[in-house]
Amino acid sequence: AETFRTAWERMSAGQDVGTGWLFVTARNLLSNHHRSTARLTRLHRTIAETLGRTPASDQDNAVLDALDRLSPRHREVLLLSYWDGLKAAEIGQVLDCGTSAVWVRLHRARKAFRDAYHTPQEVT
Repeated sequence: AETFRTAWERMSAGQDVGTGWLFVTARNLLSNHHRSTARLTRLHRTIAETLGRTPASDQDNAVLDALDRLSPRHREVLLLSYWDGLKAAEIGQVLDCGTSAVWVRLHRARKAFRDAYHTPQEVT
């Protein structure tokens, strides 16, 4: 879905979108997803090892669940800022964007986190 959303935006801007572009974009999005999932798994393990146990409190679990529900883009900027302790300029280097763009992304990611944290997770 993200691939087609991006393609729609490119087409709306008058840019060409071919089959090859769609496949490369889908591959890149999947790679990003797998990297962020692996990073989040490592984060969960590090938290468990640091605490000497698995997250026990409801608040710990709620934070981790909210992080899981975030988009990879929001999760990444929050983890770089809060977990890795990087400054905006450093995050900009990692994400290949300017410092002001990092502040905008952080603002949006914080809002998304607040929304995810305060929205109960659906039970399936």
